[in-house]
Amino acid sequence: MTTDIEDWTARFPGLARLEQPIRDLLLARGRMVDIAPGTLVFGPGKSPENMLFLLDGVVRVQQVSDTGREIVLYRIHAGESCVLTTACLLAYDDYSAEGVAETAVRAAAVPRGVFDDLVAQSSAFRTFVFAAFSKRITDLFLVIDEVAFQRVDIRLAQKLLDLSEGAGQLRTTHQKLSVELGTAREVVSRQLQEFQRRGWIAQQRGTVDILDRSALERLTQD
Repeated sequence: MTTDIEDWTARFPGLARLEQPIRDLLLARGRMVDIAPGTLVFGPGKSPENMLFLLDGVVRVQQVSDTGREIVLYRIHAGESCVLTTACLLAYDDYSAEGVAETAVRAAAVPRGVFDDLVAQSSAFRTFVFAAFSKRITDLFLVIDEVAFQRVDIRLAQKLLDLSEGAGQLRTTHQKLSVELGTAREVVSRQLQEFQRRGWIAQQRGTVDILDRSALERLTQD
């Protein structure tokens, strides 16, 4: 679904510093897109036709293997662009992962042709694109490091802290947590049971109660 364009460039610090004619071009050629929760925003084998600039909501980007195993690579929040879309646009390549709207999403969609022209002609726009790209690539290297080298109990404790966002209860399942960590559901279940035995959490169907946040925080510092 699309609606009338609005002045959205100020929501992105890098875009707000662009020359006014370039901002005007983005506003004139972009369109507002509203996406319902749970919608597949993009998927493997598809080529991006637009660069999406997220104004509201969250998009989860995840990789799915041939065997069905999943891992969350990163999330796109309001005020951010998608590094995978950027990479595909620059390389004229198809997506290798999928993006799913975790919440209702509103984004500005800028056509590929406009993106190509601005990357070629505007040093300020290139700086914005590659600065965001560089930051997200660094984040992806951290994901690789965590999966390859960090203990599952430490990663799970950190994920519970991150996803709970300071609240005492987190609505999630063992399966969803296994996707977040890129590990088997059974591994997550065993570790949650151990956390519960220690009195750090309590589990109910579809929820995890954080009982001892400081203990989880101490574990993540190991």
